[in-house]
Amino acid sequence: MVRLGLTGGIGAGKSEVARLFTAYGAVLIDSDRIAREVVEPGTRGLAAVVAEFGPGVLTADGALDRPKLGGIVFGDQERLRALNGIVHPLVRARSAELEAGAQPDAIVVHDVPLLVENGMASLYDLVLVVDASAETRLDRLVRTRGMAPEEARSRMAAQAERAERLAVADFVIDNDGPLEELEPQVSEVWRQLGERAAAGHRSD
Repeated sequence: MVRLGLTGGIGAGKSEVARLFTAYGAVLIDSDRIAREVVEPGTRGLAAVVAEFGPGVLTADGALDRPKLGGIVFGDQERLRALNGIVHPLVRARSAELEAGAQPDAIVVHDVPLLVENGMASLYDLVLVVDASAETRLDRLVRTRGMAPEEARSRMAAQAERAERLAVADFVIDNDGPLEELEPQVSEVWRQLGERAAAGHRSD
C-alpha cells in the first residue's frame, strides 16, 4: 500500500486531481467529506460541538449551522483549536478505518486541504502538492465559485504560504494551465505510485 497525502491551496485544482486519481483506481479518502459526516445529526461529534459552542450553532432542524459556527471560529484561534480538537480526532479515526479496508497493494489518496497547516505531512508515505499561482487561484475562485474578490483573498490568506506547501512536497503538479495539461502530469505520478505499490507488495 502507498499512502499519498494530496493537498493544495484553495483554487489550485486539487479536487480535479483527486477525481483523476479515483478514475485511475485510487482509494480516495476525502477529509472534508469525512469532517462533514462526523458532525451529522445524531453523531457524537455533533453532540460534542454543541456542548462546546452551545445550541445556537444548530439549525432549526437540528443540523450543524456551518456559517454560524464559521463566524464564531474564524479569526479566533482559541475557538478554532477547540473545534479542531473535536473534529480532527474523529476524522483521523474514520480515515484509518477506510484505509484499513483497502487492498494491500492499493494506492490510497488522502485528500487533505489543510495538510500543511496542521503539520500532517509525516503521516503519509508521500505528499503531492497541486500548485497554481495566486493570480490563477484568485481568478478561479471568483469566476468558477462566484466568490467576491475580497472573500477569495481572505480565504487564500488564511492558508499556508505557497512556499510552505512546496517544502513538504514529494510531487508537485503545476495546474496554472488548462485542463488538458493537467492529466498527463497526474498520469505520470500515478505510474510512479503504481510502481512503488507493486514493489512494496512484493516485498511484504
